[in-house]
Amino acid sequence: MRVFVAIEISSDKIINSISKFQSEINISAKPIEPQNLHFTLQFLGEISEDMVKRVMIALNSVKFSNFIVNLKGIGVFPTLKFPKIIWIGTDENGGNLLIELAKKVENTLTPLGFTIDKPFKPHITVFRIKNKIGDIGKEMDKFKLIDFGMQEITGFKLKQSILSSKGPVYSDLMEIKSSL
Repeated sequence: MRVFVAIEISSDKIINSISKFQSEINISAKPIEPQNLHFTLQFLGEISEDMVKRVMIALNSVKFSNFIVNLKGIGVFPTLKFPKIIWIGTDENGGNLLIELAKKVENTLTPLGFTIDKPFKPHITVFRIKNKIGDIGKEMDKFKLIDFGMQEITGFKLKQSILSSKGPVYSDLMEIKSSL
């Protein structure tokens, strides 16, 4: 089972402003569907059902308080000249709280053998770029100050990802609500 830990974007206002951005930016890329917008706290990969159960038990121990994240700013991975992903970032405070939560998840799952290959960077992927499209710096500059809105983070989910020819299909395995 291919699984990951994520915070979904649930605010209609944010989803609408992301959809508007996706339709206005002039690039050749595949937009992420509104129901798939999320922060990935940790990707666990392909694991057995037995391990999924162990992950669920571990994640239930993660304690955190609700917090607000302001989604703003855009960027690319790896570079503007060779973009593969276009993402939306966060304000500094909300981003730091997301990093803190991702660290709690990581620390909880490390004893089960999960490791991360790079530090968590708070972002929501809004486009995936398959083909080489060249430098998109000028186009990105038009949108760099955009503010997508604020969302209260009240929980996170363990999600399953099934890859299909139309893109990934996500389903919820469990939800962990804030508790403090």
